[in-house]
Amino acid sequence: MDAAALDLLPDGVVIADRAGVRAVNAVAAAMLGRPADELVGRSLAAALTLTDQGGHGWVEIHDPFGGLAIRTAVPEQRWLLADGTEVLVNARLHRERRGGPVTSVGVALRSARGRERLDRERSDLVATVAHELRSPLTGVKGFVHALLNRWDKLNDDQKKLMLTTASVDADRLSRLIAELLDVARLDTGRLRLNRRTTDLAQKAEGVVASIGVATSRTLELTVEDRPLIEADPDKVIQVITNVVENAVRHGEGTVRVRVASSECATRAEVVVTDEGEGIPEPLRARAFTKFWTSATGGGSGLGLYIVNGLVRAHGGDVVIDDAPGGGAEVRLTWPLGPAGP
Repeated sequence: MDAAALDLLPDGVVIADRAGVRAVNAVAAAMLGRPADELVGRSLAAALTLTDQGGHGWVEIHDPFGGLAIRTAVPEQRWLLADGTEVLVNARLHRERRGGPVTSVGVALRSARGRERLDRERSDLVATVAHELRSPLTGVKGFVHALLNRWDKLNDDQKKLMLTTASVDADRLSRLIAELLDVARLDTGRLRLNRRTTDLAQKAEGVVASIGVATSRTLELTVEDRPLIEADPDKVIQVITNVVENAVRHGEGTVRVRVASSECATRAEVVVTDEGEGIPEPLRARAFTKFWTSATGGGSGLGLYIVNGLVRAHGGDVVIDDAPGGGAEVRLTWPLGPAGP
């Protein structure tokens, strides 16, 4: 058995026959708390010191060399190491002929932390989606119900207001669904970018004009030059929109947006600042993780995660810093396109 090859595997591996353990890789030895050379030669029951909540051993429960003659595997289950750490354990049973006795067993041990993290993320995702969908969906349902039941009693202005509000809530639902799809594509590496020459200043102007209509906050746009980048225009708009809306939602005072070429003249940048409390330095790295929200709450917690993923997919970068006059500064940079200055 090539022990060096087994040591390359990310999971713990124990291989045994009826005479005892034949091979143990370094990961399994570390989990079991003994050097590999001390485990080789022992019986599988003596080497594989795994117990369930009742104190029963893995070999005792599963009897890998006995049992039904049609068994080929032991499904993955949670077991406890000697120090109480949970691990995920499954096994493959090898028979030289069908229905014959088990001649060797391969046991895989995997840390349960990764699975627990995935389970928590799934739970967080479900909770986030349920919470974020409830508010706009309630609004749409309420206004549609009112229109259906009181159509003849409402004047045109009231009808228009209800329909406009329902439309805004429907747009919120669409944006959340788009965010969830982007998260899935970023996580699986299936994000597609339709790159073409894009006027970064033009996209910023459109975003500021659109958000400015829907908020009472003051937005100021400064265009120092008009850098051209090779990017997906829709994703550029999505990125700038998320950052500006985040500044409007969580910041204070005037929100300022500046478009320029960077000092090194190889990158274009959009800098968004507000006059709020800012983001403390220890929390800035966490701001780009899924489901992170500021102390003031609000939002799905996916915005900056998506912003970071989309900008990096273009070869750019996102940096959070302190604004010169107080508050937060978010700097988005993209490489200049072939047609850029």
